[in-house]
Amino acid sequence: MRTRKILSLVLACAAGLVLTAAFARAQKASDPAFKVKLDFNRWHDTNELYADMKRLQTTFPKFLKLESIGKSFRGRDIMLMTVNNPATGPEAGKAAMYIEANIHGNEIQGGEVCLYTIWYLMENYGRVDDITRLVDERVFYIIPTVNPDGRQFFMEGPGGNARSGHVPVDDDNDGVFDEDPPEDINGNGIVEQIRMYVPGRGNYRVSRTNPNVLEPVPFGETGDYIMLGQEGVDNDGDGLVNEDGPGSYDGNRNWASDWQPSYVQNGAMDYPFQIPEARAVSDFLKAHPNVAGVQSYHNSAGMILRGPGAESAGEYPMSDVRFYDELGQNGERILPFYRYLVIWSGLYTVHGGFIDWTNDGLGIVSFSNELWNGEQYFTSPALKDQQADPSSPIAPGVSRYYFDKYLEFGDEYLEWKPFDHPQFGKVEMGGVWKKFQGRVPPRFMNEELCHRNMAFSLYQADEMPLIRMGETSVEKLGGDVYRVFVDITNPKVAPTIMARAAQTSVVRPDLLLVDGKKIEVIAASFIDNKAVYKANPSVTPLVDQKDLKRIIVRNGQPGKTTRTAVLLIKGSGTVTVTYDSVKGGKASATVALH
Repeated sequence: MRTRKILSLVLACAAGLVLTAAFARAQKASDPAFKVKLDFNRWHDTNELYADMKRLQTTFPKFLKLESIGKSFRGRDIMLMTVNNPATGPEAGKAAMYIEANIHGNEIQGGEVCLYTIWYLMENYGRVDDITRLVDERVFYIIPTVNPDGRQFFMEGPGGNARSGHVPVDDDNDGVFDEDPPEDINGNGIVEQIRMYVPGRGNYRVSRTNPNVLEPVPFGETGDYIMLGQEGVDNDGDGLVNEDGPGSYDGNRNWASDWQPSYVQNGAMDYPFQIPEARAVSDFLKAHPNVAGVQSYHNSAGMILRGPGAESAGEYPMSDVRFYDELGQNGERILPFYRYLVIWSGLYTVHGGFIDWTNDGLGIVSFSNELWNGEQYFTSPALKDQQADPSSPIAPGVSRYYFDKYLEFGDEYLEWKPFDHPQFGKVEMGGVWKKFQGRVPPRFMNEELCHRNMAFSLYQADEMPLIRMGETSVEKLGGDVYRVFVDITNPKVAPTIMARAAQTSVVRPDLLLVDGKKIEVIAASFIDNKAVYKANPSVTPLVDQKDLKRIIVRNGQPGKTTRTAVLLIKGSGTVTVTYDSVKGGKASATVALH
């Protein structure tokens, strides 16, 4: 009897296991398990970014190379991740996309987008066809923070001037550098405002429409508060508080294109590339001329920006404007609430900006996305109508408070609280937002921001030039003389050489190379339509070229274009024709002369 019970129990367990296994097979997740699980609903400090980059590199060693391109002023590494499939060719032979972020220390979400991009490319290689193709065809150079000092200061410190890097600057011209930084004297992690309650003797009152803020009293009336400025103390005795913190320059004004001194462009420093972070990035990009696309993430306001930074620089040539417009207008579709704009007319004038330097100085198609748009707090058409009503709780002046109360549960706003100040005595401090509110998205909305901005940058990378050889044919003209046709195509939006780059010769010309043991190239030219040519074979030969086995193509190959190289060749055997482009890669075709 006991044996039968045991047997029954064993059979029941076995049946249960079979059912469980069958159930597990039937219940599949939407995606395979992640090889590396990363968080995109929190903000990483510099060390955490680098640790996650290392985890990715360790997991995907075939595709990822992690290295430092230089040091920040404080000695932190500026870490670069290279994404490349060596099985499909070396880095230098492929068009490369350079993506960076966090040139301003407080613009932290760009670093998260960069990390997300590396992670997404690797997790989806071999699973999503377009991602696999991109990793096979392109190279990605990704730097999540080009200002690791500023990022870490923003993450650790109380806020204040966290935009800058940390090369010392004498902001208040007293001969001492960085001696009066922002201070968090009550230890709550943020620099707050200070107000003093003086009933009937103040020049501020509690706002009639928003009790969280103070407003100036009308002329002839008195209020109950006076404002005493920022939390902190006057460390250098000059009557000012928190006026000389670390740095206080602008890392996006220190580049060589249209650089202007500080009395014209505030924050420019004394000369281009003075700051070590700019020098490191400059050295890297000059050593990698295959970089054909740039994205530099900033925040905020929801913009897809291109140059020029200043009206005085002049508009780009129209052929350049056309492909920028196609990329930017598609970007607006990929990124709702973002607008495609020119920097000087859509934002403000920038002299010595990074993407001016990469476009004008290096001939790279360059964008700068301003990440996050406050319009994304309330996105439905019905809510947009409500926001137009000034009495609505989500009207522009008060909507952040509503969002904070009901979606972030009051976590981001610091209310006024009593404090015994060492200088002012009994005061109240608060009335400010925490440093992670406003210019950066709510954490729970960050993954969409990461994905959509990554998608635009991958779209840009996909539309970098890509040289391919098309149809070839040979016509025998008589004796050992042949006419050879080779189609050269660039199916992508961007040309191999932009018009402005061709004008200023900042990019090496493309080369058409002809190789064969027993051949002589008698004449060569390009035609746009073979059918027309064959009906009336008249072309303009490349008379300015002495060596027709090495033809210089100064204007490159336009985007979305197929051109045919026509070669008059004397000889025998096989001929290999190669089109070699610094930014569009290299392709070859071999034909037999017979």
